[in-house]
Amino acid sequence: MAAATERFIHLSRPLGPSQAGLQTSLAPLTVNIQPQAIVSILDHAVRRDVRDASQPSRVIGALVGHRSEDGTEVEVRSCFAIPHTEEEDQVEVDVEYQKNMLALTLKANPRESLLGWYTTSLELNSFSALIQNFFASPDTGTFPHPAIHLTVSTDPGEGIETRAYISAPVAVNAERAAESCLFAQVPHKVLYGDADRSALQAISSAKDLESRTTPVISDIENLGRSLETTIDLLDRVSEWVNGVLDEDEEPNNALGQYLMSALSLAPKVDANQIENDFNNHIQDVLMVSYLANTIRTQIDLSQRLATANLTTGDKDGENKNEGEKGGQRGGGKRGGRGGGRGGGQQREPREPREPAE
Repeated sequence: MAAATERFIHLSRPLGPSQAGLQTSLAPLTVNIQPQAIVSILDHAVRRDVRDASQPSRVIGALVGHRSEDGTEVEVRSCFAIPHTEEEDQVEVDVEYQKNMLALTLKANPRESLLGWYTTSLELNSFSALIQNFFASPDTGTFPHPAIHLTVSTDPGEGIETRAYISAPVAVNAERAAESCLFAQVPHKVLYGDADRSALQAISSAKDLESRTTPVISDIENLGRSLETTIDLLDRVSEWVNGVLDEDEEPNNALGQYLMSALSLAPKVDANQIENDFNNHIQDVLMVSYLANTIRTQIDLSQRLATANLTTGDKDGENKNEGEKGGQRGGGKRGGRGGGRGGGQQREPREPREPAE
């Protein structure tokens, strides 16, 4: 993407229709795209029913993201699909669906705003101009800011190509103004971090498999692959530098300055010292892991002992209560029999009889 953006030279961007009290900026525009937006667009293109001849060959949707205060830079963070139909002489877009989805999206992300729309075709025609004017209008669009039109190619077996445009109205009369506009291509780039790079590499690793699935690798395997990639890049740089020194490769001042800046950031440490520090770090990590597992085991054992004591105490209390209830039942019955015989009076003790001779 960086090589493609060098071809653009922008003096000023096209202006939209002006209104009283509103001014548009003449500064250049830069479009930054998050990877999840591209993945959502590709998923929308894959899910369309290609067997239905009445369905259009491309899909469209709205772009949502963040715009800088001066409006010179936008960041596409998400998107959502919009149902539409295209015929030879007309195009229909579900406006109510677009309004409801936009309201829900902005309710979930209040700091974001509508940026424009996307399509899965690189072709620009009168229908594209009509939809572009809809998204750039003051009532339903991004006015006074220009609407972004993002095109993504989804041809099977070919690479994914993205282009970004803004537009300005141009027509010979008022009747053709709604379906005519001038598209101007603007520089754009896909932003991704280390986590996004790992996810994209995991997705791309399944492209050559019949099942189109790939397992999630562990951290150790990911570290090994990263080291292998770094070694390959270093070999490529070393080969290029040797080719320049041997006058087999054409020198590049910009690339040389970039390599010099990158190497100057590397710490000047002895290899033995790096190995020693790495081993010490590994030992510290293992010690922390051992202590954490020991503490976890001790907590688990304490919980088990506390649960066992509570269970034993409950059983002893139940046995004691049952014994007391049994004694109360026995005493009650004996008292009842004595009362029945004596009529509630105490019995006098009898003298022992002498044994018969």
